[in-house]
Amino acid sequence: MSPLSLPDDLRPADGRFGSGPSKVRPAALAALAATGPRYLGTSHRREGVRSVVRRVRHGIAALYGLPDGHEVVLGNGGATAFWDAAAFRLVERRSLHYSFGEFSAKFAAVTTGAPFLDDPVVVTAPPGCHPDPVADGRVDAYALTHNETSTGVSMPVERPGGPGLVLVDGTSAAGAIPADPASFDAYYFSPQKAFGSDGGLWVAMCSPAALERIASIDRWTPRFLDLRAAVEQSRKDQTLNTPALATLFLLADQVDWLLARGGLGWSAARGRRAADLVYGWAEASEYAEPFVADPAMRSTTVATVDLAASVPAAGLTGALRDNGIVDVEAYRGLARNQVRIGMWPAVDPEDLERLLAAIDWLAERLGE
Repeated sequence: MSPLSLPDDLRPADGRFGSGPSKVRPAALAALAATGPRYLGTSHRREGVRSVVRRVRHGIAALYGLPDGHEVVLGNGGATAFWDAAAFRLVERRSLHYSFGEFSAKFAAVTTGAPFLDDPVVVTAPPGCHPDPVADGRVDAYALTHNETSTGVSMPVERPGGPGLVLVDGTSAAGAIPADPASFDAYYFSPQKAFGSDGGLWVAMCSPAALERIASIDRWTPRFLDLRAAVEQSRKDQTLNTPALATLFLLADQVDWLLARGGLGWSAARGRRAADLVYGWAEASEYAEPFVADPAMRSTTVATVDLAASVPAAGLTGALRDNGIVDVEAYRGLARNQVRIGMWPAVDPEDLERLLAAIDWLAERLGE
């Protein structure tokens, strides 16, 4: 046996621990394959695909207990496209952004570059923590990030107190970290994380106030980024352009899977169990420690763990990959000696335990 070949009892049954795209459940892939010629390769304007869009819209509404008047809207292009779309139809003149990592900063960059908007207000915090919500009478939209995928920091979703819309990027929290619909106006995400699907689609839960803003702003908007068109098509259980049908199906299957197990309450409890495992291991370790110092800010979906210099992350993650355990590398922009572990609902806690034992086994040998 090679010195860096893991013993069988330290090998997870599934070695996918990425922060997105995340593990796709084999049962969901089997369900997709079982559709045969009835789904893939068929028109997205017909009932076969529209029924899947309907499952997604109704399922997410049920998952979050959306009140009457709220709507689940779908569009092509992922959360990155939604930032551009929101700049056209959800920000009237000026937005305020809470920036504390790579992804929360990107939406701020979009509104900064939009020639038809005033420069945004940007409230920043260093990586590893989040800023406190503050009201600002100069703005008409607040941009929050529920969970910063790059750093493993989770920020509560709450209204800052001003009259503006609250727009929340929930990409690495949706389906795993609860949010009260009363606290947001547009909660949007891509489905390739807790929803165990693939990219190329965005989903937004919109309040009546957000829907009214979308309808009222009258400025030229590229058709692909027009939220009016997305709302109109979603009400027909369609998307503007042809969606990735596999992505849609896997999303619908994961939503059903979560609901069948108890919904957001079940997935949140599973996330807390996973987080207790990972952070408890890091705090007890002689060579690792949680990157996020404040336990109240630590994510239950993405854990970032700093390593001592004696355990080079590149060597560790490379050895894990050689053993079939993939995608635990740190976010490239942080440039830290750390690992980043996805703790999504589809990741079995037993596999997380094996991963942590495997890291210990490899770290001992890499540090020699």
